[in-house]
Amino acid sequence: MTEGSRKAIIAALLANLGLAVAKFVAFLFTGASSMLAEAVHSVADTVNQLLLFLGGHRARREPTVEHPFGYGRERYFWAFVVALVLFSMGAVFAVYEGVEKLRHPHPLVSPLWAIGVLVVGLVLESASLRTAARAARVVRGEHGWWDFIRRSKSPELPVVILEDTGALVGLLLALAGIGLAIATGDARYDGFASIAIGILLGVIAMVMSAEMKSLLMGESADPAKRSEIRSFLESHPAVRRIIHMRTQHLGPDELLVAAKLEFSSDLVVLDLARAIDEIEDAIREHVSIARVIYIEPDVYRGENAGLR
Repeated sequence: MTEGSRKAIIAALLANLGLAVAKFVAFLFTGASSMLAEAVHSVADTVNQLLLFLGGHRARREPTVEHPFGYGRERYFWAFVVALVLFSMGAVFAVYEGVEKLRHPHPLVSPLWAIGVLVVGLVLESASLRTAARAARVVRGEHGWWDFIRRSKSPELPVVILEDTGALVGLLLALAGIGLAIATGDARYDGFASIAIGILLGVIAMVMSAEMKSLLMGESADPAKRSEIRSFLESHPAVRRIIHMRTQHLGPDELLVAAKLEFSSDLVVLDLARAIDEIEDAIREHVSIARVIYIEPDVYRGENAGLR
């Protein structure tokens, strides 16, 4: 986990922990369903940040006989759990609470408490999102935000950015629901806002789970890194052709590279071993996350060679 990711998680954790307490207090004073939904949302986000820390800690364990490639994918697993927590604790509860408010509407009491907490929440969540965006800007390069979330191999920053964005939109929805309930005297607007918050959280949770599932199943290196690795394989004078090459992330910062190459036929075993070592050294020097590299010499057998 990078220092930028750690700072983003800490900022989000502190903001959500404080907001969870404040929102529960505001709910006790107002009885607003959208405020309760937001309070549970903040609790879910707080739990999520703790889970991201847990994943980062467990991923640092050394490889074992049972797990020879290490535990880097623990970060993906716990980020997937984050999506489940956000859906179960946040989305489902918010929709349930909103439906209950529509079935049994009751007027808000002391709504200024809710409005004050929501305004403070907007300030804190904006600061948390700004911290995460600043950290992500260092690694996303020329990619847009959606492309960064889809392509990032590090789960923490995309998760925090999605959570904080969802939190900001949820706060605005709660503010709109309470505002309309005050203006019209119809408490059902508060219930509608709670349902809208639940749907929002459900969508974010589904996006998160889809991305983390893809990473858990094993994604290849990004196109730029694949092209760079391929260039080192092709540029060595002993290599006649690449029969096939595969890459897979063992974790955000660890890449497996496997390649089957056709070498010059006049190489003796010692020269072949030396050529393979030189190729591996060149890849590791220029692609720092390429930690595990397997190169197999073979003879090209036509178009179906890559399937063997």
